[in-house]
Amino acid sequence: MTDSSQIRDPGDYRDKLTIETPEQTLLEFEVAGIGSRFLALAYDTLLQILIGFGLLLIVIVVSVALPGSAKTGIWFIALIVLAYFALYFGYFAIFEALWNGQTPGKRKEGLRVIKDSGRPITPAESVGRNLMRIVDQLPAFYAVGIASVLLSRQNKRLGDFVSGTIVVHEKSLVDAKPVFQSLQPGQAPAATTFGSERLTPEEFALIEAFLNRRSSLPGDVRFSMADRIAKQIRPKLTLPPGELFYAEKLLEAIVQERRSSAGYS
Repeated sequence: MTDSSQIRDPGDYRDKLTIETPEQTLLEFEVAGIGSRFLALAYDTLLQILIGFGLLLIVIVVSVALPGSAKTGIWFIALIVLAYFALYFGYFAIFEALWNGQTPGKRKEGLRVIKDSGRPITPAESVGRNLMRIVDQLPAFYAVGIASVLLSRQNKRLGDFVSGTIVVHEKSLVDAKPVFQSLQPGQAPAATTFGSERLTPEEFALIEAFLNRRSSLPGDVRFSMADRIAKQIRPKLTLPPGELFYAEKLLEAIVQERRSSAGYS
């Protein structure tokens, strides 16, 4: 089960989104506010205008080169309209699909679109959230979208509600702290023993490297990597029969056991 909630740190004006993954791992993200999203949109709009001028120059050159004809002119106008529609709406969807939730403007402002669950968005979700710009921009200057962001607890416009997405600061993805905690002084180790001493130093180093880097990994890569490492070491471990261990929680438990048996925390 994936649960998410938004909390506000006392004395901190920034909104935080805390997500509990199916592996019972807590991830915390800093939600992008209307100011940073507006700057990203302004930058993207400027790029769209520049690209539009480039298309206009191409249209002028081609129209001069082509022989004049009413039929050709109708198809040519239709092609121009299609090109500008693709530029206006396809720009965001294509970049977010190819750049894992970012456009040039979002990348400049350090923002990224992710799923409510913390996973990367899919191309279909990117198309869905950006088609809703038709509604978000009504009646002018994104009035509906701005009102939605201001009224939403997670700063979502309508496109985010439709696709189940949220815009966060990229820095919060990179700087997220590993969730596993060392034993505190006087705290007894867990009753379950896994036989972690049977793991090689290389295998233990692999586990620690993953746990320390997992917060910066895309969600699908993170979960599949944890699963592969867990499958690799399971034959060497002693697991209680009938007890289910999620991959990341198992790796955390191995580190805890190894550290406590080594006499440090």
